Order: sequence, then C-alpha cells, then structure tokens
Amino acid sequence: MKKFIKYSIICIVLLFMYIPILLLAVYSFTDAANIGPIHAFSLHNYITLFTTPELISMIIGSVVLALGSAAIATVLGTTGAIGAFYSKKKINRGISVLNQVPVVNADVVTGFSLCILLVVVLGVSKDTYIPLVVGHVILSAPFVYLAVVPKLKQMDPSLYEAALDLGATPAYALFKIIIPQIASGIGSGFIMAVTLSLDDYFVATYTKPATFDTISTYVVNATKGSQTDIKTALWALSTIIFVLVIIVEAAVNLAPAKKAVSKEAGADE
Repeated sequence: MKKFIKYSIICIVLLFMYIPILLLAVYSFTDAANIGPIHAFSLHNYITLFTTPELISMIIGSVVLALGSAAIATVLGTTGAIGAFYSKKKINRGISVLNQVPVVNADVVTGFSLCILLVVVLGVSKDTYIPLVVGHVILSAPFVYLAVVPKLKQMDPSLYEAALDLGATPAYALFKIIIPQIASGIGSGFIMAVTLSLDDYFVATYTKPATFDTISTYVVNATKGSQTDIKTALWALSTIIFVLVIIVEAAVNLAPAKKAVSKEAGADE
C-alpha cells in the first residue's frame, strides 16, 4: 500500500509537469489558432517557424548567446567547485553559502542590479552585448557549481594524490585525473546553463540591447501582439526545445552508465 501511494504521488506530479507541455506539442501539429477544438493536423507552424526571417534571426541569436554564456559559466563554475572542494572546510562552506545566494535570489533582482552596476555605475553601453552576457554567466555559473560538487564528492581522492606522488604536475593531474571523473557533472552543468539562458526573461530584459531579443523576451512580446501565425509558430519552437533537452539529457546521463557496463564486461572477460 505504501509503494502504491508513493508511486501514485510521483505519477500525479509528473502528469502535472508534463501534460501541459505534451498538450502544447500536440497543438503545434494542428492548424488551430487557439487552444480548443482540433479541426485538422498540419505542419504549418513548423513551416512558419523555419521560413520567417525574424524568427530565424531570433533563434540563432538566442542559441549563440546561450552557448557562449554557458561555456564561460561552465569554466567558472567548474573551477570554483574544484577550488572550493580542495580548500579548507571554513572556506569551502563560505563559498557554498555565497553560491546559494544567486540561486535563491529572484532573477528580477539580479537583472535590475546588474543593469545599475554595469550601465549606470560602470558606464557600459546597453548597445553592446557585454551586460547581457555577464548577466547570463552570473545567472548560470552557480548552477554549474551545484552540478559539479556532487561528482567531486563521489570521486576517489586517492587517484589525484597518487598522480602527484608519481611525479605529475597539479595541472596535468587536474586535466587527466579530476576532470575525466567529473565530466558528467560538467556536461550536466553546461546543459543546465544553456537551458537557463534560453529560459531567462528578467535578466535579459534589463541588460539586452534594444534591437536584440532572446526567445523569452520575444515570446512575451509576441503574446501581446496580434500576429496569430507568429504565436502558433512559437508552439512549434517550444516543442523542438523540449525534445532537444530530453535527447541531450538522456545522452549525458546514459553515457556514464554505458561506460560502467562496458568496463564491468571487460573486467569479467
């Protein structure tokens, strides 16, 4: 009975999470202008998505921003996690607490604060992409840190020490011993950073140039307009993003399991 209740609660939570997305995915393959009765299935929304120059430019700009800011955030978050892990306990705890602040803090506060600091105080022009990139890096780096730390705790520390005893330099041991063992955490952190960048609205609103739109800011502005074709094309875009996230997450999480199985098979042979 306890198992039944537990699994029932899990199923209900998953249904609440995924039914709206699946409903949106179904409507992306219809000719409906609003959520309601389905008259016919169509690929019109996908055709509009990939043939409208405005949408294509917005998607390319958002993806480039997400990949670039995620790469920087991954480097900073990973190095911060490794540095904190090998620091003294008090320093480690202090860094961990400070890392929690941007995670818990509201995005609107982060975006508004960055706008004041970079644009008003430091005089960085909003016509450049510097405030926007800095904002997305600050938004994403703490989550990369949180993804890498558990992998560091699972790592066998004796391997790094053995490498140093055998004459390896700290840098060589870092790239040959530590990073391969935490690679899955780094990969998960990078994907999370990309997703956060694509999803962010408040930081982008306060820091982006006036002529540039991310997916989130474009969607919000599109819902206020009257272009029905653009609105429904965004259903198709949401479906594509959801499918890509599932594929990438599955690949990242299944790869270590496959390696472990292959190693066990090789050891048995």
